[in-house]
Amino acid sequence: MIPPEEASARRREIEDKLKQEEETLSFIRESLEKSDQLTKNMVSILSSFESRLMKLENSIIPVHKQTENLQRLQENVEKTLSCLDHVISYYHVAKDTEKIIKEGPTGRLEEYLGCMARIQKAVEYFQDNNPDSPELNRVKSLFERGKESLESEFRSLMTRHTKPVPPILILDLISGDDEIDTQEDMILEHLPESVLQDIVRISLWLVEYGRNQDFMNVYYQIRSSQLDRSIKGLKEHFRKNSSSTGIPYSPAIQNKRKDTPTKKPIKRPGRDDMLDIEIDAYIHCVSAFVKLAQSEYQLLTEIIPEHHQKKTFDSLIQESLDNLMIEGDNIVSAARKAIIRHDYSAVLTIFPILRHLKQTKPEFDQVLQGTAASTKNKLPGLITSMETTGAKALEDFADNIKNDPDKEYNMPKDGTVHELTSNAILFLQQLLDFQETAGAMLASQETSSSASSYSSEFSRRLLSTYICKVLGNLQLNLLSKSKVYEDPALSAIFLHNNYNYILKSLEKSELIQLVAVTQKTVERSYRELIEQQIQTYQRSWLKVTEYISERNLPVFQSGVKLKDKERQMIKERFKGFNDGLEELCKIQKAWAIPDMEQRDKIRKAQKTIVKETYNAFLHRYGNVPFTKNPEKYIKYRVDQVGEMIEKLFDTSA
Repeated sequence: MIPPEEASARRREIEDKLKQEEETLSFIRESLEKSDQLTKNMVSILSSFESRLMKLENSIIPVHKQTENLQRLQENVEKTLSCLDHVISYYHVAKDTEKIIKEGPTGRLEEYLGCMARIQKAVEYFQDNNPDSPELNRVKSLFERGKESLESEFRSLMTRHTKPVPPILILDLISGDDEIDTQEDMILEHLPESVLQDIVRISLWLVEYGRNQDFMNVYYQIRSSQLDRSIKGLKEHFRKNSSSTGIPYSPAIQNKRKDTPTKKPIKRPGRDDMLDIEIDAYIHCVSAFVKLAQSEYQLLTEIIPEHHQKKTFDSLIQESLDNLMIEGDNIVSAARKAIIRHDYSAVLTIFPILRHLKQTKPEFDQVLQGTAASTKNKLPGLITSMETTGAKALEDFADNIKNDPDKEYNMPKDGTVHELTSNAILFLQQLLDFQETAGAMLASQETSSSASSYSSEFSRRLLSTYICKVLGNLQLNLLSKSKVYEDPALSAIFLHNNYNYILKSLEKSELIQLVAVTQKTVERSYRELIEQQIQTYQRSWLKVTEYISERNLPVFQSGVKLKDKERQMIKERFKGFNDGLEELCKIQKAWAIPDMEQRDKIRKAQKTIVKETYNAFLHRYGNVPFTKNPEKYIKYRVDQVGEMIEKLFDTSA
């Protein structure tokens, strides 16, 4: 049982805690009441603020919308005013630009093109927005007028500033090929830079805005005329100056190529200097065309739109190219007529020209790249025509050598070299200047498979074969001609002279090496022929020496008186020798052996034979009493006989 004191203390303690709890509860209640009051106040304030915001929003939103509408209206007004200003400006274009358009673009191209741009925009505006407006017709008319002025300015600038290239400048341009490779290429200034820039600007405008290609025709016509005049000016310059200062050989002749010997060309027989000038002038003009055409194309690419360049260039070069081809055809035609007349020296005009055309063809092909097929084929056509004509000339020449008639009145009375021989050799020597050209001519006519390669060696063999053919034909003809002479000795001298001339001519030139390509023994063959003719000639003296030869001479003993028959025989031998010697010396003195070395050799050999035979005869019979008048029969001393023979083949003696 709990003591009463503890129970009373416990109760007081509980009562104190309860009182504290009640006080806490009362405090909490008061706090909640204050909080509720504050909450109510806050809610009231927020409700009032919300109400005010709603009122403000309801007031501001209409104002904002109104302001926005006003701004939009202002922008529209500004745009409208701007558009009106823009539109109104189109109505002023004609008035603002008319004076400048009428005065033309000369001297103020930039300003003029600016006016044209304004007019074009006005045309586009009226076409799109007011096609029935009279202003449209006005600006269109002004645009067309301006375009015509630009076309006229283009023509005027081209005409005023396009001048033929001076001949000296062209010659420098051509000779530039022969200079050191490191030298910069020479560039022609066809038009002043400022003029060129104006022309380019007008060209671009006409293509882009003028929708007009007529200016391209104007361009090629003016430049075509300039190109043609430049080449003709060079030709005229060449003709005037070549006659007085000598013919400056063209690049084709100056360049030391395989086809060109380094020695001086042989002058062609019967050729006119003017013809040589014409040939070289033509060769120069061919080179000039290539260089000038290259330069024209470079200029054209700056002025003419790319997709029109090839066609315009094709038209530009036609006149000059055609003139070159016509002149080339005329040369071919003249050569054909010469062949008919058997004038083969005239045919030689083809060789230097053909060689130069073939050497220049790669440059030609490059220049004509992109032109029409008909343009590209012109040069190959001329080359083929020249090759065919040249080959025909070579074959006809060989046939003519073979068939040249034996005309008695045309035979040299002194047995010297025949004109046919000298002309034939001269012709062959001149082929040396054009070995590859002539070989290619012959090869071009071959249809065999071996000819298809057109190798240099093949052409050389063909030319060698051809020369051998000519020499063979010449030999046959000379043999035939020699029969015209009644005297076999003169016939032998004639053949000797001609064979010797042929051999010496072969040896002095490169002909001997060319012949040796297909005929190794030609030199030995001619020496044998020459020796045969010398032997034939020497037989003519047998009728002289046989009188005094030891055969059939009477044998007698010293101191024994000769019989009448023996004395008569000795007299006849002396008389026969004297008469024969005098007759031969008289006849053969008028004959000719132009080659001094051969002449001396033949005379020396004959002198030795006759003197030795005569000396032996004199030794045996000179002191024999066969006559009372020995001086009548012993007319010549041995040395006198030698002197007489020494005067053979010498008409001046």
